[in-house]
Amino acid sequence: MKNEKELRKEIATLVSEFYQTKFANQKYIPGKSPVRYAGRVFDEKELVSLVDSSLDFWLTEGRYAEEFQSQFADFVGVDYAILTNSGSSANLLAFTALTSELLGERRLKAGDEVISVAAGFPTTVNPIIQNNMVPVFCDVDLGTYNVKISDIEKAITSKTRAIFLAHTLGNPYDLDAIVELVKKHNLWLIEDCCDALGSTYKGKHVGTFGHVATCSFYPAHHITIGEGGMIFTNDDVIARAVTSFRDWGRDCYCKGGENNTCGKRFSGSYGTLPKGYDHKYVYSHIGYNLKVTDMQAAIGVEQMKKLPHFVARRKENFKAWTEGFRAWTDKFILPEATKNSDPSWFAFPVTVKPNAGFTRTELTDYLASHQIETRNLFAGNLLRQPAYAKVAHRVASELANTEIIMNDSFFLGTYPGLTQEQINHTIKLIQEFLTTRALKR
Repeated sequence: MKNEKELRKEIATLVSEFYQTKFANQKYIPGKSPVRYAGRVFDEKELVSLVDSSLDFWLTEGRYAEEFQSQFADFVGVDYAILTNSGSSANLLAFTALTSELLGERRLKAGDEVISVAAGFPTTVNPIIQNNMVPVFCDVDLGTYNVKISDIEKAITSKTRAIFLAHTLGNPYDLDAIVELVKKHNLWLIEDCCDALGSTYKGKHVGTFGHVATCSFYPAHHITIGEGGMIFTNDDVIARAVTSFRDWGRDCYCKGGENNTCGKRFSGSYGTLPKGYDHKYVYSHIGYNLKVTDMQAAIGVEQMKKLPHFVARRKENFKAWTEGFRAWTDKFILPEATKNSDPSWFAFPVTVKPNAGFTRTELTDYLASHQIETRNLFAGNLLRQPAYAKVAHRVASELANTEIIMNDSFFLGTYPGLTQEQINHTIKLIQEFLTTRALKR
């Protein structure tokens, strides 16, 4: 009989062989194979790690989750990294944590106003609404696609308590200006880094400028565990609140399989509960269960090792798109990095100019007919979306650029699996489209 160690080694070898058979050496054929805007990039190591975790049959968070959180915290440069089941859940937990009574008088309350943008992804704004607060929508700049600082300055009132913004498509916003406003008006800053893992501002990772930040591990993002997200912070009180809200709202902070970490499991006093009530069943917040499995975390451990390479590839692909589009600046507004930033680009966004001679939809439809994936800049204008028609909100100024983005902007992928051959093929198709349009005019 083979022992466990020998069997695990044999299984790992077979899993590596399976990867080579099923996933390795997939060839791209121009005109026949699709050019994706995003996708999973992995090798046999992720599969081996995933299967190894499954053999433990621990299922909930365990040894791999601890390692993944530690790797992530070290990479970004923070004290706390807390796993959750999606980037959207990360946003919900990060924002809701700021309502905790652990924060005293500084905590957010129903009716408070929170500054955000309408040109983005819904789950950056949803936690504001779900916590009965009022989103205040600012416009964005074309090119960077990030918030207009002048709009934030106009938006701040005595009711403003926080700023909750995503670094759009990996491009950091003007953190110097925003942090200055946060300090001046004693506001909370929540950084949504779901599209920006690896982006830096003045050499420092995004997500480390505010009070709390989030990241997503959906397959389209910089690394993936399928579904998953991370909340990260240097504030131990916020970290405790996040963990409580994530773990049913319980007051206990023991890890899975641990007991009596606090040393007073059966001797503490909590509210009007009987003295010595089991701390494992004391609830200090109205929470959720938003944890991940250790099998997901096992994938993350290997993805983190590839992250520096992934970031470099995204930057290379962004540069290749820039070179390809350089001849068409009369027809497109090209993306630009925020001053002092070094983006780990999620995508390559462009906006069709008014006098281009074609519409965004005409071009993206043409590309789709040739198996080239594009995406709009998420919701375009959230206030035009059906779900937000009756949401209480305030608009800081006319959302003129947000409207342009809704009608005229789209993006192409920069993910590490994208090749120069695929970019060249797409550039050739766009040139064919532009030539055809010119001949028809």
